[in-house]
Amino acid sequence: MGKIILFNKPFGVLSQFTDAGTVGSARRTLSEFIDVPGVYAAGRLDKDSEGLLVLTDDGRLQHKISDPKHKTSKTYWVQVESEPGDEKLDELRKGVLLKDGRTLPAEVNRIIEPPNLWRRNPAVRYRKTVRDSWLEITISEGKNRQVRRMTAAIGFPTLRLIRYRVGEWTLDGIELGKWREG
Repeated sequence: MGKIILFNKPFGVLSQFTDAGTVGSARRTLSEFIDVPGVYAAGRLDKDSEGLLVLTDDGRLQHKISDPKHKTSKTYWVQVESEPGDEKLDELRKGVLLKDGRTLPAEVNRIIEPPNLWRRNPAVRYRKTVRDSWLEITISEGKNRQVRRMTAAIGFPTLRLIRYRVGEWTLDGIELGKWREG
């Protein structure tokens, strides 16, 4: 098996080593944090999401993790606006209809805010009149921005999204903006 890097990606960082965006763009990339030649992200984690990103130099492993047909499960800690009731969580558990089709059933649990959670920069904007809550959502497919679209589809927008686990790998012991070999 090739090299595996487990990285705790901060909010606002692209899941790539170069920014092919706007000329003169100052968006942050993986190259600011990881100086290991030949590794690439196995799957994506959008700029507005945080947490575990697996990188590897093994093309087969990269394909296995990122291709939805292999159904590599991924667990997310999701802060949502308000507090969804059991019937709304059951919708996620059964699969919700998105513009690009119905999602596979998800494992969904209410959780307390994860312990030792780092501060997000910039902070999540809080509203005094609207509570928030945390969910743990596990999916085994990878539609674009899927978890955010799933919570929006049931009426509870995502405020913060942190990927905790990909397959057998977790964020445990990896500080924000740091990496270790897997």
